[in-house]
Amino acid sequence: MKFSTIQLGTNKIEIFNSYLGRETIRLNGETVSEKKSITGATHLFTIMEEDRKVPCKIILGYGANGVVMDFYKDNIAIIKSPRCSSLIVLFMILLFITIGVIMQMAYHNY
Repeated sequence: MKFSTIQLGTNKIEIFNSYLGRETIRLNGETVSEKKSITGATHLFTIMEEDRKVPCKIILGYGANGVVMDFYKDNIAIIKSPRCSSLIVLFMILLFITIGVIMQMAYHNY
C-alpha cells in the first residue's frame, strides 16, 4: 500500500509499505530501494537535480501514531517525524496482551 508521495521539482518519490514488512521506494516510477523490515529500515538513493547527483535517505519506523518517516536530502532534514521509544511500543503491546489474558480469565471463570 502506498504510504506517502514526495514531489521535489520534477522528481516524484513514492513510498510503499506492505503488511508483511516489504518497504519499497520508487523514484519517478523506478524502484530505487527495497527492503524487508518489521521495525523499519533506512533507504539510501540518489536523485538528479540540475545535473547533480544528490544523496537522499528515507528512514521508516514507528511512532506514537503508527508508521513514521524521516526524509533527508543532501544530509538536510526535509521531513522529520516524531518518534516514540521502541520500549514504549513494546510496553504497550505487552500491556494489551496482559489485559486481554486477564479479561479472558475473568470472563470464562478459569
